[in-house]
Amino acid sequence: MNIHQKYILRCIELAKKGLGTTAPNPMVGSVIVHNEKIIGEGFTSPYGGPHAEVNAINSVVDKTLLASSALYVTLEPCSHYGKTPPCADLITQYNIPEVYIGLRDPHDKVAGKGIQKLEESGCKVHVGILEQECREHHKRFLTYQEKKRPYIILKWAETQDGFLAPDPSKRKMNPEPYWITNAYSRQLVHQWRSEEQAILVGTNTVLADNPKLNTRDWEGKNPIRVVLDKDLKIGTDFNVLDKSVKTVVITQVSDRSKYLNGVDYAVIDFSKPLADQICQVLHQHSITSVLIEGGAKTLQLFINEGLWDEARVFVGQTRFESGIPAPKIVGKLKSTQNIVSDTLSIYTHD
Repeated sequence: MNIHQKYILRCIELAKKGLGTTAPNPMVGSVIVHNEKIIGEGFTSPYGGPHAEVNAINSVVDKTLLASSALYVTLEPCSHYGKTPPCADLITQYNIPEVYIGLRDPHDKVAGKGIQKLEESGCKVHVGILEQECREHHKRFLTYQEKKRPYIILKWAETQDGFLAPDPSKRKMNPEPYWITNAYSRQLVHQWRSEEQAILVGTNTVLADNPKLNTRDWEGKNPIRVVLDKDLKIGTDFNVLDKSVKTVVITQVSDRSKYLNGVDYAVIDFSKPLADQICQVLHQHSITSVLIEGGAKTLQLFINEGLWDEARVFVGQTRFESGIPAPKIVGKLKSTQNIVSDTLSIYTHD
């Protein structure tokens, strides 16, 4: 590994500090190097705030050093006005002579224009430093830009005997939650919720469990809630409609008089394949990543249509003997780890 790759690795490390706060912007990291010494670092601020390059430049104490420094960044600097001015303009303003970029930005407003602007100002630009590592890091943003859908993470917990939930008759006798995993796994799920832009569940999950879908067991931003509710069966007394965070209800009911103020609604055709239509709705809401927590029918929708990128599957110590079977998935096993008594397997969809 050469020194330029090491600096890009540091950029990736910094960029991860923006996980869960920058979307729909990418989480970018940047370092500034003078005479083989890092003199500035930055990562993307929460959405609407300064980008990584701006934060890195602002962190340099002696700005006169910038004219003889190199800037490293995971993704091509922007060249357009959005919530903030173009980063490429600031780089040229300080006459930074050399820029090392991990990855070109596929966004149609950038897509090489940032590189072009830098080169036209006389800056020497190097592109493709640890490109695969940068692609992996920017997987949410790239999926949104290139596939026009969010990065999709399926998550469920199943029992030792392969069930997602107990037999409905058990719930009638005892409506209390039937936990499959331990408290540590449940806390990890709340961390995941804070890292993704949205969380999605189906009607049956809401009616059975009345979930809050928030991050109460982890410090972080609550995700946008997305609920499939074909016939608007979910009443206002359910937690998902408490308006505490942005909520999108996907339904077939077009009668707006049945809609709640403060809740977003999207109408789709439930007689046609659903996962692709759901992805279109999420893309329209600028949602770059979604954690799909169930239930079984909802998870299976995305599996059947091949619309998923990761699956995170817990196996707990519980046994139900009968109930709702867990989904079956075919993917590449990326990792397995024990979380005390639970086993977590992560699969990728190649």
